[in-house]
Amino acid sequence: MIRPRLLLILSGILLTDGGPVRAAKPDQDAAVLAAIIDRHLAAGWEANKIQPAPPATDAEFVRRVYLDLAGRIPSVAEVRAFLDDKRPDKRRHLVEQLLEGPRYVAHFTNVWRSLLLPETTNNLQAGFLTPGFESWLRAKLQQNTPYDAMVREILTVSMDGRGRDPFGQPNGAPSPIAFYLSKEVKPENLAAAVSRLFLGVKIECAQCHNHPFAEWKRDQFWSFAAFFAGLQRQGNGDFVAAGREMPDRRELTVPGTERVVQATFLDGTTPKWAYNISARATLAEWMTRKDNPYFARAAVNRLWGYFFGAGIIDPVDEMVGGEHTASHPELLDELARHFAEHNFDLKFLIRALTASRAYQLSSLATHRSQDDPHQFARMSLRGLSAEQLFDSIAQATGYQEATNGNPRFFGNPGVRGRFLTQFANASDKATEVQTSILQALSMMNGVVTSAATDLERSETLTALIDAPFMDTAERIETLYLATLSRKPTPREASRMIHYVENGRFAGGISTDKDKSYNRALADVFWVLLNSGEFFLNH
Repeated sequence: MIRPRLLLILSGILLTDGGPVRAAKPDQDAAVLAAIIDRHLAAGWEANKIQPAPPATDAEFVRRVYLDLAGRIPSVAEVRAFLDDKRPDKRRHLVEQLLEGPRYVAHFTNVWRSLLLPETTNNLQAGFLTPGFESWLRAKLQQNTPYDAMVREILTVSMDGRGRDPFGQPNGAPSPIAFYLSKEVKPENLAAAVSRLFLGVKIECAQCHNHPFAEWKRDQFWSFAAFFAGLQRQGNGDFVAAGREMPDRRELTVPGTERVVQATFLDGTTPKWAYNISARATLAEWMTRKDNPYFARAAVNRLWGYFFGAGIIDPVDEMVGGEHTASHPELLDELARHFAEHNFDLKFLIRALTASRAYQLSSLATHRSQDDPHQFARMSLRGLSAEQLFDSIAQATGYQEATNGNPRFFGNPGVRGRFLTQFANASDKATEVQTSILQALSMMNGVVTSAATDLERSETLTALIDAPFMDTAERIETLYLATLSRKPTPREASRMIHYVENGRFAGGISTDKDKSYNRALADVFWVLLNSGEFFLNH
């Protein structure tokens, strides 16, 4: 029996996320910053005799921006609506629609949680802490809380153990305290994470010894760790709970020595201490200042790396004191200045980056001069995160699964939870993600893919087969739109139509014409779901 709502979705009549959202008033400042980006990159292309790639097609852009902002590919209806939109500024309108939609909040909750709590992939306690942290992140993103305010709240969250559950979470209130508990409330762990994540400075290599060629020395590492010296952890076995804080303690003894170092900022300046104000609060005030030499630069470089596959300084966690230099230093300075002047508004920065010419270039390599990824002359091919991949498969196939709590850790993790664990990325760089043999086998024969291409269980295939108004060409086109967010090329369409109408499939040729036709259609769906084009953001 045909499913009316799914049929409307596949035919492009109904939008799955509640219909089109009216775009807000254009952000003129974001357009100004996008023009600055274009000018700096164009100057680099000219100086290095680089021919940039052609602009991305509308089909390329809509898939890319949905993956980047919503964490999944668009539905058939969403693709059709965008391709049919004749407005000259429809790309800006789409970005605005996505930024104001619920999927942006859900997706960037995953993005920031993965960044701030990497321990969740292999640490049981961190898994228990994740829901409270995600709830806190979700609320901040929903309110579009300025980035500096988010970081300040992480740095100054109360460590008082009263009124908390056994895992240190505040009873009934979302909190970022998991950031501390997942790092065992150890000054050295916190110093390494804070400097790397929020300042783009990787100083943990100096924790044990001075490296002859590194800028950061051992005393500098422990002087920064001393900002967290007042924290006292409590624990029971392997579990760490919130303890208490001695706000006036701001010194540490360097392990293995008798040297006592005072808390000092990474730029070498000495804090001005205030009575009964914790060292963490003093650090937060210095870090989030608009004129901080690291903070805004680290944030914009990290977001640039997310959207383009490589930072202006790459790796993004080694911006200072390493061998890596900025490919476009003046551009990085401009981005940081505008971000700070706009009160660290993440959506402002995202609007500017996605409006730039570089973001809207094709990933197709048309000239050898485009090979250097740090010139941003074409869009890099990026692997999907585990969440992006699963949610895209679910979108393409109509798969639904009810989950309670964190799908990775609580009770029965379900299909999604097992998938996220299996497809967890070993690399921090999206451009270096590789698919293992087990992951490939899971995609070919796993529960979700098998159900999606099963004629008895597949929502998408059932709706297509039952659609009386569709011919073979239209069914093939819908499968391409559902998986690759584009229409098939004439050559692809011809081959697929011939395959389906001749009834060939993996099991041979059936005497039942209808069954043979339907299985061939399922074969096409399976091939598209397992294609390299589906696995990549491009």
